[in-house]
Amino acid sequence: MKRIPIKELIERDAEKGNNEKSGTEKAEVEKVAIEEAEKGVTDKRKQNLMNLIKRVHGLVENADLEKHRQSQDHIGAILSNTKAIKYQEVNIEGMYGEWISVNRTHMKKYVLLHCHGGGYSTGSSLYARTLTSKLAESTSMDVLCFDYRLAPECPYPAALEDAVKAWNYLMLLGYGARDVILTGDSAGGNLALALTLKLKQEGRLLPRGILLMSPWTDLTSSGKSFRTKAEMDPVLNSAYIDRMVKAYAENRELQDPMISPLFGDFTGFPPVYIQVGENEILLSDSLRLHKVLVDANVSVKIDIYSDMWHVFQMSPVRAARAAMDKNAEFIYDICR
Repeated sequence: MKRIPIKELIERDAEKGNNEKSGTEKAEVEKVAIEEAEKGVTDKRKQNLMNLIKRVHGLVENADLEKHRQSQDHIGAILSNTKAIKYQEVNIEGMYGEWISVNRTHMKKYVLLHCHGGGYSTGSSLYARTLTSKLAESTSMDVLCFDYRLAPECPYPAALEDAVKAWNYLMLLGYGARDVILTGDSAGGNLALALTLKLKQEGRLLPRGILLMSPWTDLTSSGKSFRTKAEMDPVLNSAYIDRMVKAYAENRELQDPMISPLFGDFTGFPPVYIQVGENEILLSDSLRLHKVLVDANVSVKIDIYSDMWHVFQMSPVRAARAAMDKNAEFIYDICR
């Protein structure tokens, strides 16, 4: 049935009167009115959710970098207070790390090495528990997270050097490269990719797979979404990204693949799975990464989550739970 424009139906109604209107036209008017009303409600809910996320993020973000870090750790400690997960501290050549495990019988053959986010200037294993505990629970695998040195106190290449140290630690424990799945969120996604590029550069074996959540892949900020999503992103903005870039890689060549992995050679890379929110300014970082991986004949999949924000997997929302299930599916598939 051809849909009649709502304006035309209203005009007909004015001419003929309600009593003369056909049943088809009445049904069409009601249908359009309901759809428009539902759309208005949905849009309002989406906007309210974005505003809520922005306020919550504002409670954490602080111009004082040390207070920002402390706020993140406080949230991590609160959200990780569960008997279902156990945490074990480990010293990795003077670097703090921790094992995250489900408090039940679980798989020991494979291990996840998680690189936490935070723009290379904030974040920690404690704050990362908002993700690592979910990864451990959804996969029933052990997760190792490590506190790499942060900028601006320790700019590039400190974080990458520490990631190599964590990788070597797993190798010394007896894990093979094919027993390790790298995971990372935001800057941690950048670090997971840079670590793999570094291993490849050194002619070493690569991990079994790479799982990325809202990865920050291009420190030149040249992606289209920096403009198109600027008003929608409730978590990140260009000014914040610029500060993080300056702290981590000032006076460096930003197209260096170890700094912006998007510009790397991904030939021979293991399978990669990317999750990204539709409403984040780093959307292009994921979309462009997906394209270059496809061009390099890498097995890669990307899921773009409607109405979601940067690293939404941390939040207690239905989409986050669904995303973690998809993460587990990817890991199970590559571990067969």
